[in-house]
Amino acid sequence: MTSKTRSDAAASVTGTAPAEPSEPRGPSKRPKIEPGLYLVATPIGNLRDITLRALDVLAAVDQIACEDSRVTRKLLAAHHLSRPLVSYHEHNAETVRPRLIQALQNGQSVALVADAGTPLISDPGFKLVRAAHAAGLPVTSIPGPSAALAALTLSGLPSDRFLFAGFLPAKAGARRKVLGELAAVPATLVLFESPRRLAATLAAMSEVLGDRPAVLTRELTKRFEEVRRGTLGELAARIAAEGPPKGEVTLVVAGAAKAAGIDAGDLDSRLAAALKDASLRDAVGRVAAATGQPRKLVYRRALELSEAGVAPAGRDRE
Repeated sequence: MTSKTRSDAAASVTGTAPAEPSEPRGPSKRPKIEPGLYLVATPIGNLRDITLRALDVLAAVDQIACEDSRVTRKLLAAHHLSRPLVSYHEHNAETVRPRLIQALQNGQSVALVADAGTPLISDPGFKLVRAAHAAGLPVTSIPGPSAALAALTLSGLPSDRFLFAGFLPAKAGARRKVLGELAAVPATLVLFESPRRLAATLAAMSEVLGDRPAVLTRELTKRFEEVRRGTLGELAARIAAEGPPKGEVTLVVAGAAKAAGIDAGDLDSRLAAALKDASLRDAVGRVAAATGQPRKLVYRRALELSEAGVAPAGRDRE
């Protein structure tokens, strides 16, 4: 392999543009496109992970609505494109959205892109789409990369049924409440999380959901892509010991066991055993995860057993 070939191969792995850019795509004259809103998926890391159709649309539209113009400008430059950019994110959406709708009503074409992946996944794009539909304007999806789907397919966990839960709340109490709502969901869970909150989130997941199988993915499609497998407790311990990782993180967690009927005696014996060496909260989490029963039902039964003296009271209460 020549030096130049190695450089190009490395570029395809890291997501950077090749050392010697390829020739510009197509004629210099801008291609025509029908007016409307185009939802264009962009790379989640590797700049080559973009469809030919997406490049055609980005080359043709009148303007591109993006989260961070610096990120989108880098993507366009890598593919020899240049179009007017309009910042559209959660902090200015209420002001910019009416302008974009007006442009569409005037017969313009607008592409909506995220910094990475498919727009509308954990961004304010859905409100723009809703407004476009309400105004009777055409909306077209240009599908492509998605960190949530990439992580799910890499995880090895069941993918026939899954729930994307976005980012969990930053505050501990609110985070535990949302996790409690997810505890009984009989589907694989996919979530985004910031590196600095990762250790706390994994610990809370282990407590509320039980010690389920999980997969932590980081820097997907980039040079330092990493996939870690283990239980929630094991992953929580590793991250707590190592410190926050670098890069974007996507978590995939096994869903609740199928909530089949359970014998009352079996539930009681499981709770009694768990309460011998765990707090009430942790014992309830373990048993709920193991049996697939609703956490509230298990918690109520644990309280009844503790108050009746049938089982240890545990070290604390929720």
